[in-house]
Amino acid sequence: MNDAIDQFAELSEVRMCYRDEGDPSGEPLLLITGLNSQLIHWPQELVDDLGARGFRVIRPDNRDSGLTEWKVTPSQYFLRAIARDAMELLDHLGIAEAHVVGASMGGMVAQLVAIEYAPRVRSLCSIMSTPHFSIGMPHSAVLEELTSPLPSNREEAIAQMVALYTLIGSKTYAERERDRRYALAARAYDRARHPQGAIRQTTAALIAPDRTSRLRQLEVPALVIHGSEDSLIRIAGGEATHAAIPGSAYLPFDTMGHDLPGPLLDLIIAAIADNAARRPAVV
Repeated sequence: MNDAIDQFAELSEVRMCYRDEGDPSGEPLLLITGLNSQLIHWPQELVDDLGARGFRVIRPDNRDSGLTEWKVTPSQYFLRAIARDAMELLDHLGIAEAHVVGASMGGMVAQLVAIEYAPRVRSLCSIMSTPHFSIGMPHSAVLEELTSPLPSNREEAIAQMVALYTLIGSKTYAERERDRRYALAARAYDRARHPQGAIRQTTAALIAPDRTSRLRQLEVPALVIHGSEDSLIRIAGGEATHAAIPGSAYLPFDTMGHDLPGPLLDLIIAAIADNAARRPAVV
């Protein structure tokens, strides 16, 4: 396992926490995580395997998540601001172009990066996401659970987080993933909590304009991954993303929910690497 450490970049609006792993001379690959998630929500196995395949893997804590800190007074923002943070991080690292992979809200941001910063995107991978929040919208009970405030007691809070992971995650692998989900919830709780940030991120996703027409104009190798067991962003979101992006590859899983379950990681990693290989490396 890579002994990556948290690093910090002074950007225009935030002091962004990130990890820079894998092959330092490899093709840069940016991982953008989702709503109320931290960089640790990307499985370390995925990061390590992509690094072993020759990628330089960069994963930040988005604004309002993890150890990223505000430099300005927090206010409501758009997904465009999260995309801008990601590009400023690449600038900080001296990276002109990168493969961009986003999950959930991070998939929405990754789509926006590909749209608004097209010359800087070598390939796009949108995982369990959607071109617009209304496409694949979850049932009200799922939204209520997602936005429920955490209890002040640590064990109760972790239990609530695990319950959410179980609600929206893979049902097929629920028992197999049980210990992993608890360990992740405990790490996330102990590392950082941003209750107001989760509200701002949710609002940013809700008010974002439909990206469908702009996705149709993309000319970049693209991969869309989604699961039939996803109850947070239902698979219609992945189908719509795939339909919108010309020439995109589509990898649906019958046994995947709104998570990256261990038994599917090898297939997901291979698909991301194959998609990145569809465009020659720029030296």
